[in-house]
Amino acid sequence: MGYNEEYQAARENPEAYWAEQANRIDWFTKPETILEKTANGTYSWYADGELNSCYLALDRHLEDRGDQVALYYDSPATDSKQQITYKELHERVALYAGGLKRLGIEKGDTVVIYMPMIPEAAVAMLACARLGAVHSVVFGGFAPNELAIRIDDAKPKLILTASCGIEFEKKIAYKPLVDKAIDLATHKPDHTIVCQRSVLQAEMTEGRDLDWYEFQQGAEPADCVPVKGNDPLYILYTSGTTGAPKGIVRDNGGHAVALNYALHNVYGMNAGDVWWGASDIGWVVGHSFIVYGPLMGGCSAIFFEGKPIRNPDAGTFWRVIDEYGVNSMFCAPTAFRAIRKEDPEGELSKKYDLSSLNWVFVAGEKLDSSTYHWLDELLQVPVIDHWWQTETGWPMTAPMMGWDSPSAARLGSTNKPIPGYDIQVVDGDGQPVEANEAGNIVVTLPMPPGVAWDIWNQPQRFTDSYLTAFPGYYHTGDGGFKDEDGYVYITGRTDDVINVSGHRLSTGEMEEVVSSHAAVAECAVIGVNDSLKGQIPVGLIVLKAGEEVDEKELEAELVQMVRDQVGALACFRRAVVVQRLPKTRSGKILRAILRKIAANEEYKMPSTIDDESILGEITDMMEQAGMIPA
Repeated sequence: MGYNEEYQAARENPEAYWAEQANRIDWFTKPETILEKTANGTYSWYADGELNSCYLALDRHLEDRGDQVALYYDSPATDSKQQITYKELHERVALYAGGLKRLGIEKGDTVVIYMPMIPEAAVAMLACARLGAVHSVVFGGFAPNELAIRIDDAKPKLILTASCGIEFEKKIAYKPLVDKAIDLATHKPDHTIVCQRSVLQAEMTEGRDLDWYEFQQGAEPADCVPVKGNDPLYILYTSGTTGAPKGIVRDNGGHAVALNYALHNVYGMNAGDVWWGASDIGWVVGHSFIVYGPLMGGCSAIFFEGKPIRNPDAGTFWRVIDEYGVNSMFCAPTAFRAIRKEDPEGELSKKYDLSSLNWVFVAGEKLDSSTYHWLDELLQVPVIDHWWQTETGWPMTAPMMGWDSPSAARLGSTNKPIPGYDIQVVDGDGQPVEANEAGNIVVTLPMPPGVAWDIWNQPQRFTDSYLTAFPGYYHTGDGGFKDEDGYVYITGRTDDVINVSGHRLSTGEMEEVVSSHAAVAECAVIGVNDSLKGQIPVGLIVLKAGEEVDEKELEAELVQMVRDQVGALACFRRAVVVQRLPKTRSGKILRAILRKIAANEEYKMPSTIDDESILGEITDMMEQAGMIPA
C-alpha cells in the first residue's frame, strides 16, 4: 500500500492496523487485548501481552548477530573509542542486572540514572529494563535542585551516576551534584553507584556509595523478567508550564511496537545498518533512537560523547560518518548551525568520505531555510525535517523513508502525519480551521502505540495537561497549520515552554528562580529567537519600589541563580530591567504579546489589556536592549 492507503487504514481501524504491527516484534505472550481505554480518558495498547524490552534489544539478536557491533562508543571529549558487540553488551547488561538484583532491585522498582554519554549509561538503562525496573534518566546538565525534585517524585531505590561529565574541555564533577540533590530531597535512595572515570575520581561515602564495577563482582547474570505490555519501562521528566516537571510514563508494549515501526518505516533503517542519533540519553531522542530503537532493530548505533565543533575541529561529525560508515543520522539543527558558523564553506567535510550517508533527519527545533540549504548543498543527500515530542516518544510527522515513495519535502513543513496520528488544526473553541489557517495543533484520540498515556503518580495531571483543553483530542501545545495537501507546519509553542538547542525548558521554572531575588518585584521570562540555539530565554525584570541596584550586577546574579538552580543548559544570560509589565485587567502578564514583540511579529491589541500604552514602552526598552531583530 502507498501512503494514502496506509494512513486511511490506520485512521479507520487503528486496532486492526496496530495489531498487525504488533506481530512484527517478539512477545513472550502475544496480546489478546490490543486497545483499551484507561481510567484517565486516554488509551493503552497491548495491556495483556508479555515481553521484555532488553530481550528485544539484545537477547533475540545473539544467534544471528552476536558478533555484530551494537554500540560504537566515540568520545572526542576523552579521546577514547570502543566497539561493543551484541554479545559483549549482553554480557555486560546481564551481569550488571545481576548486581542490581542482589541489591534488591526487582520489577516495579524505580532507579534514577544521572550519567554522561558513556557505554555504562546504556548498560544501566538496559539492565533496569531486564529486571522490569523503571528507570528515570536525568540529563547530566541539570542542577541539584532539579535532580532533587525528580528524586522526590520517582522515589528511586538507587541512583546510578559517574564521577564526571565533560563539557568541551571542562570536567563537571557529577558526584557532588548528586550528593547535594540527595541532601535536598526528602526521599533518600539506598545507594549511589558511581562509575569512576579516569579523568576525574569522585570521593565516596562509606556505606552509601558503591563502586560501579566492584558491586557487580560475584553476581549471577540475571535473566529477562517478563512484564506486561502496559507495565512502565521508564519515566522521563519534561518541563511543565507551571510547577514541577511532568514525569512522562512510557509503557513496554506500545513503545516496542512503535519503535520497530518508526525505525524501519520512518527512518528507513534495516538490521545491520549503522545509525547515529546525535543527542543525549537524558532526552527522549536518546531513549528512543540511541538505545532502544536501533538495538531492537539490529542496527549498529553510534554512542557519541562530545560536541560537533571541538576535538579537534568542526569536522568531527564528518569524521564520525566516515569512520563508522553511518547510513543515517538524527540531529537538532543547532549542531549544524554551530558547525556552519565555524566552517561556513564546509571545507572540512571534503577531508572525509561521506558516501555511506543516505539521508539526514533533523528535529527538536525549527529548521531554518539557510541551514537547510547549506546542508542540502554540502551533503547532497535528503535533509529531512520532522516533528515529535517527549510525550509521543516517536515521530508524528515525517516522510516514510522506508517506503518506495516517501513524501517530498516542503521547506518550512515537517511533512505529513505518520499513520496513526490523525492531526487536526483547531481554533480556540476546538473547531477545525481551513487549510493554511493557523490554529492549535491537536491529534484525534486514540493516539497510536508508544505515546505516553500517564504522568507518574499524577494521572489527573495528564488529563488536565493534554486532554481537557480540546475534548476528544490530544493537545500538543504547538501552534501551526496544514496546507491543502495535508503538510504540517509548526510555528511555535502556544504555552510557556521554550526550545533551547532542541531542549524543552520551562520559562515558568526560570521565573520562580528570578522572582526569588530580593530586589525583584515581578518578572517574565520569554524565549527570543537566536541564530545559533533557536531560542534563548531573556528575563524582563521589575524592581521592588525603592530598590537601587547596578543593573549589570543584578543581571550577573540572576544568571548565576538560574545556572545554580535550573542548570547551565538553560542558557539564561540576559535580564533587562523594565518599569512595568503588560497585564490583563485581572493581573495576568501578557507573555504571548511579549514573545511577539521580541520576535518583531504583528499582534492584535488584547481587549483585556489594562493599559495599552505599556506595549510601546516595552517595545522601546526591548529595542534599546538589542532584543528585537531589525
